[in-house]
Amino acid sequence: MHGANYSCGNGQPYTRREYIKGKPQIKIAKFQGGKRDDYDYCLQLLANEKIQIRHTAMEAARLTANKAIEKSAGETGYASKLRIFPHVLLRENKMIAAAGADRLQEGMRRSFGKAVSLAARVNVGQCIIEMHINGEHLTEAKKAMKNAAIKLPGIMSVKTIKLK
Repeated sequence: MHGANYSCGNGQPYTRREYIKGKPQIKIAKFQGGKRDDYDYCLQLLANEKIQIRHTAMEAARLTANKAIEKSAGETGYASKLRIFPHVLLRENKMIAAAGADRLQEGMRRSFGKAVSLAARVNVGQCIIEMHINGEHLTEAKKAMKNAAIKLPGIMSVKTIKLK
């Protein structure tokens, strides 16, 4: 399975997990990190195009952003929140690509596919990760958000909002 096959969401999303046996587990450990407090700035990682983000990519981006900011601000010097949830089930009809495989597979007949992953559909301008930070750690936080954007498909932008 290639991630490029699932970066664009076509058609109606399939979200009915209760009908599928062996549904995939979500890979995201935590949706919130750091300490809630009064902070000076809010940084938002925004999507610049309509894409579909897999839960493994979300977790990689979250870990990258949190580890980078923890080095400079510490565990209690920031607050981060993942603002999207992977509802969409991604299915794959696995085909055997070897000699004599035509006798072992059904082709497109009854090709519902097995659930292989979860994803979230993101619209243009939608916030993916939000981070609250004080002014002295603003440049490190911007760098952390740009590093997190590398882990995600599509083009992202970082928006800075002054709270105080």
